[in-house]
Amino acid sequence: MSVGYVTSPTYMQHEMGAHHPERPGRLSAINDRLIATGTDALLVHVEAVPADIAQLERVHDSRYIARILSVGADLSDGEYARLDPDTSMNQYTATAALHAAGGVAQAVDAVTAGNLDRAFCAVRPPGHHACRDRAMGFCFFNNVAVGAAQALLSPNINRVAIVDFDVHHGNGTEDIVQHTWPERRFDEGGADVLFCSTFQHPFYPYSGADTVADNIVNVPLPAFTRGDAFREAIASKWLPALDAFAPDLLIVSAGFDGHAADEMSQWLLQDADYAWVSRTLCEVADKHAGGRLVSCLEGGYERASLGRCVDLHIRALAGAS
Repeated sequence: MSVGYVTSPTYMQHEMGAHHPERPGRLSAINDRLIATGTDALLVHVEAVPADIAQLERVHDSRYIARILSVGADLSDGEYARLDPDTSMNQYTATAALHAAGGVAQAVDAVTAGNLDRAFCAVRPPGHHACRDRAMGFCFFNNVAVGAAQALLSPNINRVAIVDFDVHHGNGTEDIVQHTWPERRFDEGGADVLFCSTFQHPFYPYSGADTVADNIVNVPLPAFTRGDAFREAIASKWLPALDAFAPDLLIVSAGFDGHAADEMSQWLLQDADYAWVSRTLCEVADKHAGGRLVSCLEGGYERASLGRCVDLHIRALAGAS
């Protein structure tokens, strides 16, 4: 099983302040853990290339793209441009965001072409809160949506499932799915993209619980959710929808901030729960998509649990014990 590990040195240059939780050390924690456990040796290392404007315009408003690319141009080292209360740019952010979206598109191309079986994209900044025309929640471009649009260019990919187990609702992904691939009954062969999400509710960004669409499966779960309820939600809600949809490719928004050790939420998930959901999604990919799966890092801010859980996630992608 060939698993790509897509990353870029540009990701380490983007930062939003010394005390911001979404910081470069997140990737260092992952890399250190993969080396310590030997998982790194299982991977095909790929350096991300930047997305081009055409790739971004498939899911984002062109004026919004231009704004993101221009905002940091006049910043000096140590200066920040604030886009919302918790989302800022430094002079390197636009470059990192381009490489994050581009890295996921690159991974999708490699997997759909058969050059890799699966891929994990260790990207920063994350993307699932980025809407068509708005940055928020630490996110600038919606990496998984760019990847889904890229996949649908492939002649052997007709249906893409995006699954999101971050503790925060992927409101940006939902926004793009609803407007780029609007609701069409997938049981009649009409939908291109299915979006499945679990998230704490009520909680930031306070969306998703009331969504009604045939190609969106949202499963809000309360604070203090433990692994048994998390697993039951996925088994009873996601899996039947994924079986009915029968995706040709699975794209994962992999957020690990629902871990009990992570102070960014009130969920109480453990390492074993992330290993379980990772294996379960690989089984879906094997059943319907010829094994094709591309995973993309979203949240996860307590570095020790993040490193462990990403390691378990990647080992599941590689079919390793």
